[in-house]
Amino acid sequence: MILEEQRFLHEDLERLEQAISDRVAEDPRQVRERLNRDHQISGFLDRIQDQSKRLLDIYNDAEGVRSKEIQSISTGEPLKEFYKQLSDIKTFHQKYPNEPVENLEKAYKKRAPAEGEPIISEVDNMFTGEESFGKFLDLTTIHELFLNLPGIKRLTYLQYLDSFDSFTPPHCNIKRPDKMTDQYFNFVGQLAGYLESFMRRTRPLENLEKLFESFDSDFEKAWNDNEVVGWKLEVGPTAGASGGDAVWCADCEKEFKNDNVYKGHLNGKKHVRAAELRAARQGEAGTSTGPSSRGSSTLRLKERAIAEREYRTKRLAAAMSQERADTRVNVERKQGMTERERQMELDAVFAESTSAAPQTGDSDSESDDDEKIYNPLKLPLAWDGKPIPFWLYKLHGLGVEFRCEICGNYVYMGRRAFDKHFNEARHIYGLKCLGITNTTLFREITDIADAEKLWEKIQRDKKKNKTDEGSVVQMEDAEGNVMPEKVYYDLQKQGLL
Repeated sequence: MILEEQRFLHEDLERLEQAISDRVAEDPRQVRERLNRDHQISGFLDRIQDQSKRLLDIYNDAEGVRSKEIQSISTGEPLKEFYKQLSDIKTFHQKYPNEPVENLEKAYKKRAPAEGEPIISEVDNMFTGEESFGKFLDLTTIHELFLNLPGIKRLTYLQYLDSFDSFTPPHCNIKRPDKMTDQYFNFVGQLAGYLESFMRRTRPLENLEKLFESFDSDFEKAWNDNEVVGWKLEVGPTAGASGGDAVWCADCEKEFKNDNVYKGHLNGKKHVRAAELRAARQGEAGTSTGPSSRGSSTLRLKERAIAEREYRTKRLAAAMSQERADTRVNVERKQGMTERERQMELDAVFAESTSAAPQTGDSDSESDDDEKIYNPLKLPLAWDGKPIPFWLYKLHGLGVEFRCEICGNYVYMGRRAFDKHFNEARHIYGLKCLGITNTTLFREITDIADAEKLWEKIQRDKKKNKTDEGSVVQMEDAEGNVMPEKVYYDLQKQGLL
């Protein structure tokens, strides 16, 4: 029955394309619904690839089964072949009486949950509560592993979010020999694995395999060119090399202020141990810096494995910079909340995710009526998403347009919105662009020319009313009291001087 399988595969592909088209046409309001839709589409695309491969194998017909079936149908007695296939079908169902039949018409349609049935989503078990369906990173476990590393500088979770992709001083003070332990290898491997898993869960429709391959190729090129930061072959300054007064110790990877301090530390235990480790490392790596000597070194292979994970972590963190910034803001916000406020937020998120699930699929008429709102008059929508009554629309005068030239010819619908906009940032910014600072006197003025004329008049009046103290004649009486000329003569007429 090769032809029947071929027809079934064609139908399955068309049903999958229609299912993808239906889900792409949706506009999910929540992150949970959007992720659920994207993961469903990703699953459909994977099934399309599998079914297409099976279909291509049928068309290639390597064993010639399809051509034989076509020949048997096209030649000979048609009814004989028909009854033969019918008997094969009956025999199959007699042998497997409870074999389920796949209904492609309903296989890919979204099914609305029954009343009282819990809503199950594909992404419910993909994320932790801290990740909030892919909006934030959850590096708490990785942070604990980081704090357990020997000799590490203890950082808070907020500080670690800023520097988790930095593996060189001053953010990470672990020296190169100390990174060769299994504990550090496990830590950096889990960090890179988590970031890769997070990207796969939050971006199911992107071609991530191509992105990861580019990471590998870039690292391969940088490693062969000896350009990986923190993992270059030690061909730099030797022990005792100096730059000015400072002296660099390659064994301790530390710079000393002067030669006396450098010589004083040479007999210390730390320097001796660091010199032995560096000598062993150079002995394994060999004196040659060619690619062959690098590849043959066991130590260099270990360094390459750790360096590859560090490089991948840096690239993944750079690709998810927005999620990283959002995570930092979220952690800061939660640190300022009480336990009761955190619990209330969790309850609100849970209630929102469970109550706002899309109701599509088998509930055809009811869901269509809710989604397609009849609004021929283009009335504004109320809080419930439905148009407001027409009498309320007329009562508030929402059909009357008020244009404000100062706001860039912005149109306000209704007198209430027009009156409120005089105190809003758009109108105040427009007045400041005209050089007007006192905005309270310009209410009900919407034309630029009128505003400029009024502002010029206000400025002229201020200049006219402003008196120059230097032009006033001062008079002095016999007791030495100074007063304006007009006051002096008035007091003199009254005989008070």
